Amino acid sequence: MSTSPYGGRLANGLGLAVEPRPGAGLVSVALTVAAGGDADPAGLHGTAHLIEHLMFPRAAASDGPDGGHVARVEGAGGVCNAETHRDHTVFHTTVPAGMLTEVLEWEARRLLTFAPTESVLRTETSVIAEEIRGAAAAGGVWEAALAALHPGSRDSFGTAAELAGATAADVDAFFRRHYRPDAMVLSVVGEVDPDRAAASVDRFFAGLPTAPAPTPASAPAPARTAAPATIRTAPLPSPVSGAALGHPLPDPVLDRSGYLAHVVLAEILGRTRLPRLNRRDPRIVSARVTCGYHGQWLGGAAPDLLLAQFATAPGAGPRAAADGWREVLTELAERPADPAEHRRALNALLLACHRRADSLTARSVSLGRTALLFPTAPGPDALPGDLARVTPAEVSAAARALLSGPSSVTELTAPTAPTGIGENR
Repeated sequence: MSTSPYGGRLANGLGLAVEPRPGAGLVSVALTVAAGGDADPAGLHGTAHLIEHLMFPRAAASDGPDGGHVARVEGAGGVCNAETHRDHTVFHTTVPAGMLTEVLEWEARRLLTFAPTESVLRTETSVIAEEIRGAAAAGGVWEAALAALHPGSRDSFGTAAELAGATAADVDAFFRRHYRPDAMVLSVVGEVDPDRAAASVDRFFAGLPTAPAPTPASAPAPARTAAPATIRTAPLPSPVSGAALGHPLPDPVLDRSGYLAHVVLAEILGRTRLPRLNRRDPRIVSARVTCGYHGQWLGGAAPDLLLAQFATAPGAGPRAAADGWREVLTELAERPADPAEHRRALNALLLACHRRADSLTARSVSLGRTALLFPTAPGPDALPGDLARVTPAEVSAAARALLSGPSSVTELTAPTAPTGIGENR
């Protein structure tokens, strides 16, 4: 049995990638769809997120004694979940290998029978409204930076007020427009025979309709040109005072080496340079830096961000964060990291790559995401080699690019402690 990924497309356009892992005992199936927050129709921000929820139908009388989709998967000893991103949505399921045929049938069934009722819509929009409130309470820092640097981009959560008005007809139109075979990739990783898996996929998914139904015009595509200067966003609540500084990343398709140099830069900064800053600058309480969509590098196509977040001492303000951030960037811009520091950062990133590859779920998601978002780029197996070729000089160039390029600054404000004035004793 070959251990190379099996790839191709069905006659209806559905992408397929199968990677056998003999002896794994499990199999993971990921369905990746080229529709996320950016595809939301005007006035219905959050539709992609709503569709994600509606793809997990609750148990109904017609489902029989085994219940709805989640109940069937969990009853088979498996797990399933989904994520809505800015530019795609992914559904993933991992089960014992002997259940692959059933899981493929269930996955196709919920695509072919998608028809949510108004009552189900209201339930799920209420659930999403709570998720949106939770995201706002957490600060929404990444989304604020993205909106400042790339006007027109949408976050993946949505807007509760707009979703409250969504109808079954709205979500059906979105589903039929975006959940087309040619806009989806199915990836299968685990103890699987590629030919049998392909035959099952063809059997269950061949009936997916290929023509999108009429739908209201979507919101304008997000601008891909970053803003020309430092932009201050509205302050956001936070458990501690501080600031977040965002920077646009190079396009991971058009400038893969530049993108990966920023990944290594973020690792060096977070691993050694920011802890040093924290020790020597009393204004900085803590600092961290993430690269990619909410910290997932290569977790989405352009536009993408590098984000630094600082907690500062009382009275220090965002200026202390900006000063410290510029200081550590300037250090690396003017003097590349020594070979040992560079190698430690690379080793940490390579270990992350290997851990992703070891997880069947992460691997199936990675295969589908790469095929859908980065079709001209090398596959996930090329990533360790590409990272290892990043040089200290390229990391220094990435630091210089951040210093000279556009950025966003978001002040993080902690709640004011009560003074006790006027309290009843």
